Amino acid sequence: MQYRPWDGKTLGTKDECGIPSPAGQPCHPDVVLVPCLGFTPEGYRLGYGGGYFDRYLAANPDVTAIGVSWAIGEIDPLMLQPQAHDLPLICVLTE
Repeated sequence: MQYRPWDGKTLGTKDECGIPSPAGQPCHPDVVLVPCLGFTPEGYRLGYGGGYFDRYLAANPDVTAIGVSWAIGEIDPLMLQPQAHDLPLICVLTE
């Protein structure tokens, strides 16, 4: 997974997954918003199963990761056992 700067213009290229993407060199953001299907009060997240964000965050531990979820997505910590590679989010934004 890579981040690229976007100038608001029409996306003219596609990335390796066929998703419309801005042209230009990859960049290293200071903050990323991470989608959460579920999350614990400690900031561990249940994602959508692709592992893209898990791999990105593990490779870039200096990035501030903020989760985005519906409040109803909060789950009991006993229901989600973090793996060794899982890193907690700094916070989770809800409605």
